[in-house]
Amino acid sequence: MSEKIPILKLGVVKEVVEATGMGISYAYEDLVFLDHNALLLQFTDDSDKVLIHINREAKSEPVQASIAALKQAAQEREMTFLDGYTYALTQGEDEQINIEFIS
Repeated sequence: MSEKIPILKLGVVKEVVEATGMGISYAYEDLVFLDHNALLLQFTDDSDKVLIHINREAKSEPVQASIAALKQAAQEREMTFLDGYTYALTQGEDEQINIEFIS
């Protein structure tokens, strides 16, 4: 995976997210955290493709609707949002947050 978010594509991803009524709470390296942590976006080596990871604690129906909306909005902006993995967030030491991807 990419080490850093391509700045130009982050702007497009922000447009995609906002078009669906969601917001970005934080971006770090190749990860984009959405409000409420139900979904996590991750840039791939192809800057036009983004993985959508689902928090294992998220409710299925609203999340699936959000994913469909993200994919549609991305397609309208010539990007592709792909299904990723399930993930879990845990509190680490020194107030760090650990992300575990579950296949």
